Amino acid sequence: MANVAAICTSFKVEILNGLHALGTSVVRGGTGADTFKIALYAPAGSLGAATTVYSATNEVSSAGYTAAGTAIVFVTPASTGTTAFTTPNANVTWTGVTFTTDCAFIHNVTQTKAVAVYTFSSQTVTAGNFTLTMPTNDATTGLLRIA
Repeated sequence: MANVAAICTSFKVEILNGLHALGTSVVRGGTGADTFKIALYAPAGSLGAATTVYSATNEVSSAGYTAAGTAIVFVTPASTGTTAFTTPNANVTWTGVTFTTDCAFIHNVTQTKAVAVYTFSSQTVTAGNFTLTMPTNDATTGLLRIA
């Protein structure tokens, strides 16, 4: 068997668990789990790969919706093959809301950092419930995947 160049799968899982600080200085102050939230944005938003922090600009607003979003908890990161993955452990529902959205944004409240932006077809809710259904937590559909 020959050597094969690769990023180790264990390293990918460990990144999701926050075990590696690859910069020149460690900026983490604690060793506890971070708090994450998922927020919704109007179609006029401009979030994407360059987003670095949470911003209220173009975030939806409604009774039944709290600015900065709703707290989520990720399942323990795992791996299959060479892909590490994790997904929030439950669907997220906002009740009695009125807004139009096409974007969900996950951010790390503890570290004040952006995590991921997810877009979908524009959805309008009027005095109703809005649910983000989480995908199956696996290497193909997990919400956060490092392949």
